[in-house]
Amino acid sequence: MLGGPGHVLDSHPGPPYAARPMAGTELLLIRHAESEWNAAGRWQGLANPPLSPRGREQARTLAERLAPESLGRLICSDLRRAVETANAIGEVCGLVAQQDPALRERDVGRWTGLTRAEIEVDDGDLLAAFSRRDDPDLRPGGGESARELQHRVHQAVGRLVAEAPGVRSVLVVHLGVIRALVPGREVGHAEITPLRV
Repeated sequence: MLGGPGHVLDSHPGPPYAARPMAGTELLLIRHAESEWNAAGRWQGLANPPLSPRGREQARTLAERLAPESLGRLICSDLRRAVETANAIGEVCGLVAQQDPALRERDVGRWTGLTRAEIEVDDGDLLAAFSRRDDPDLRPGGGESARELQHRVHQAVGRLVAEAPGVRSVLVVHLGVIRALVPGREVGHAEITPLRV
């Protein structure tokens, strides 16, 4: 069985999971493997770079780790880095990835494709405010706010769980999506965060 911290969405307020005493569906949240832009230090948002060679190896290793697990569904963002990671898992685990655009990464607007140093040149104050993570309505690069991201992601997960209650599912997503579901959680590429809802 997979180890690691188990998180329950109802441990923090917010729709649609507030005040649930018992949790019944296990989700394995997985951040996609390293992309070419991750390797280059570029902010991706909704951009669609492929996995890097290292990322392809991470995806294969992750798939082998998941092979002995009992998994019922495989769902992923429709962005290439998540799809490629999910396809590697699916090949080993005998599952077909279902793509869901509601699981995309946070839109970072004009910051897409830039490095942190490049963003600091023209948007240093906004980047500093974003880094503090204390304003849920701040729009990085004019993109999506944390409040909007959380609403989108919670709605998607609620829908997915309602479609298959009790089915242990893998969700291959992005760091922003994981943070929206498990506030404060930081994960590396191809890392698993178990979550009960």
